[in-house]
Amino acid sequence: MLNRHYKYLLFLFMVLAGCKDTDVAPQQSTKPEQEHLLLGNPSGATTSESNAGNYLMLKPQYALSYSRDRGTPNWVSWHVSPDWLGTADRQDNFRPDPALPESWYHVTANSYRNSGFDRGHNTPSADRTSSEEDNAATFLMTNMIPQAPENNQQTWANLEEYTRELVEQGMEVYVVMGSYGEGGTGSNGRATSIDNGNVTVPARIWKVLVVLPQGDNDLQRINTSTRVIAVDTPNNNTVNADWGTYRTSVDAIESATGYDLLSALSTQLQQTLESGVDAGPTR
Repeated sequence: MLNRHYKYLLFLFMVLAGCKDTDVAPQQSTKPEQEHLLLGNPSGATTSESNAGNYLMLKPQYALSYSRDRGTPNWVSWHVSPDWLGTADRQDNFRPDPALPESWYHVTANSYRNSGFDRGHNTPSADRTSSEEDNAATFLMTNMIPQAPENNQQTWANLEEYTRELVEQGMEVYVVMGSYGEGGTGSNGRATSIDNGNVTVPARIWKVLVVLPQGDNDLQRINTSTRVIAVDTPNNNTVNADWGTYRTSVDAIESATGYDLLSALSTQLQQTLESGVDAGPTR
C-alpha cells in the first residue's frame, strides 16, 4: 500500500503536469473527505455555520459532525492503517478547537474538571502516532465526549486496542464513532450535562468498524463478506469491560440515531452488511 504522503505528492505532480482523470492516478487520496469520509457522511453534515447542530469539520486526521448546543461531536469518522501508526509520543495537549466559529462556545481543557467524567476521545490518541502533529490533533475538545471512566478506560480502551491489533495483523479499519441521548453515570453519579450546561453528557456511545485487508481502492473492495463490527454501550461506570457483549447491528444504531451509516455503499450491500451482528473474535 502506497504511503499516504507519497500518494499526495504524486497527486500534486499529476495535477501540475496536466494529467486527466483517465490517466494513471493515486488510488486513494489523502484528502480527509475522501479518506475519513470514504463510507459516507452519516448525518449529511455541512460546513455552514447556520447548521449549528450538524456542523461538518474536516481535519487531516479525521472528520466530524459537531453540535454547538451539545458541545460535543455527533460522530467522528477516521481511517486506521499503518500510515497512521508510528512512534510519536502522546501529546496530552487538551485544548479548545480554534476551527470552530468564533461566536460559538469553545469547550476548554478545564470544562470536564471535577465532573466525574473523562475527556473521552472519539479518534483515539494511539490511532494517530505517525507524527506529533497528528497526535496533537486528537486532543482538540471537538474530539471529546464526557465518558464514564470505566467505559473509557476499560471497555472502549479494549476495543481501540483490538482495532490496532487488526492493523498489525495486516488489516486496515474504517471507523465511525458517536454518541446520543442525555444522561450518563460517572464517578460522581448521574449527570445530564457538565460545564454549566455547555456540554451534554450522552446516554449511549456507539462505534462501527469496517475491516479490510490492507490494499488500495478500498471502497470497491467492500463486499458481502467484509467484516463489520457495530457496538453500542451505556455511558456508565458499571459497563462490562468486554466490548463484545455490546455488539449490535448497524441497522439498530441507525434506528437509534437517525443516521445513514455506510451510505457510500450500494443499497443492496448496505442491507446485507447493516443487518448482521458480528460474531468474530474480540482479541
